[in-house]
Amino acid sequence: MSSINPSPTQPAYIPPPAQPPASGSAKIWTLFGLVAALIAGNVYSFMQLNAVKTDLARTRDALAGEIVRVQEASNVSSQTHRRTVDTLRQQLESSRRQASMAAGQAKTDAIKRSEELAAQIQKEQQKQQEVVKAEISKVSDAASSANTKIGEVSTEVGTVKTEVASTKSELEKTIANLKRVNGDLSAHGSLIATNGTELQALKQLGERNYFEFKIAKSKEPQRVGDISVLLKKADMKRNRYTVELVVDDQKVEKKDKTVNEPVQFLTSKARQPYEIVVNKVQKDQIAGYLATPKVQNARN
Repeated sequence: MSSINPSPTQPAYIPPPAQPPASGSAKIWTLFGLVAALIAGNVYSFMQLNAVKTDLARTRDALAGEIVRVQEASNVSSQTHRRTVDTLRQQLESSRRQASMAAGQAKTDAIKRSEELAAQIQKEQQKQQEVVKAEISKVSDAASSANTKIGEVSTEVGTVKTEVASTKSELEKTIANLKRVNGDLSAHGSLIATNGTELQALKQLGERNYFEFKIAKSKEPQRVGDISVLLKKADMKRNRYTVELVVDDQKVEKKDKTVNEPVQFLTSKARQPYEIVVNKVQKDQIAGYLATPKVQNARN
């Protein structure tokens, strides 16, 4: 804390009046004035120094008190920390003892558990080995049975090959025996099937599509392939029949046709003619097939 000291009043300097050249008395008064000013300045400096000393003493006392309080607080804090450290050390030692005891028990439990697992694994391995042995035995039996069946299948395959070769030979003979008959629209003869075997031979050739039919006499036409056929007359004695075809929404009558005669007609869907062949005429019923071209290209 600083104090306010009153400043000493310094004597005013009064310049001497202008006089003729100084005499000895004037010089003495001048020297006296200078000495008085110097003394006044020293007194002022002494008073200022004394004030500073007082402030320094007060500041020193305040610092000493503050240092004492800090030391006391530090001692209290050090004691608190020391007690805390001691408590933590005790807790650490207790935790270590508990951990050591737990580790020992855990080790014992782990050894016991590992022994139990080892025994269980050994038991499972024995069981698995027995299962594998049983599976191997089954596989061996199955392999033996498979070898027997393979031998039987090989024999059957040989038989089937023989039958296929025979069937192929019969099919070739059937195809060779098919009749080629000229239709009413084509200058080239068409192969005609007169029974089911010959029709199967034609299907095997794969030159045309074939649709078998049995049509009874009725008032409404029956759908065959992409056309409709209406039986108008069936003459069993003469093996003749009359039908009305519905082709491209138009009706075309084929009158008094005979059995196994290729009845041909054109449609807007193909360049080649369609063909109906009736193989059997019964009372009010006919049976045969419709042959259509494989390629359906509209005619210009």
